[in-house]
Amino acid sequence: MPSLNKVVLIGHVGRDPEMRYTQGGDPIASFSLATSEKWTDKAGQKQERTEWHNISVFGKTATFVQSYVTKGTLLYVEGSLQTDEWTDKDGHKRKATKVNVSQFNGRVLSLSKSDKPTTPRGDVAPGISDDDVPF
Repeated sequence: MPSLNKVVLIGHVGRDPEMRYTQGGDPIASFSLATSEKWTDKAGQKQERTEWHNISVFGKTATFVQSYVTKGTLLYVEGSLQTDEWTDKDGHKRKATKVNVSQFNGRVLSLSKSDKPTTPRGDVAPGISDDDVPF
């Protein structure tokens, strides 16, 4: 039976993307994305919980992120989960889960109103505009 590793998030960028490059020169953009859930509890009090997601974007999509995404931008992000494990300098085992976005397994789409283009020349989320989002 085949399996599927897919994540879809809509949220606000928490910090300006940081760019780095592989040894082969391919770009990687990294940033955090906040998603929030709001509800009213049984006592009638409004509640809110924010989750922070680490995002890594590769290739041409990373170039788009570098050019058009800043802190506060509302983004649609589609990618896959990856958990990295390592041992820190004190010998403690650590884990971190992030969302990987490449041109093969995901997309990034700006949902913020702006004069800037929301997709890079048609190779990310072609045919989708701000008007296609139901909120």
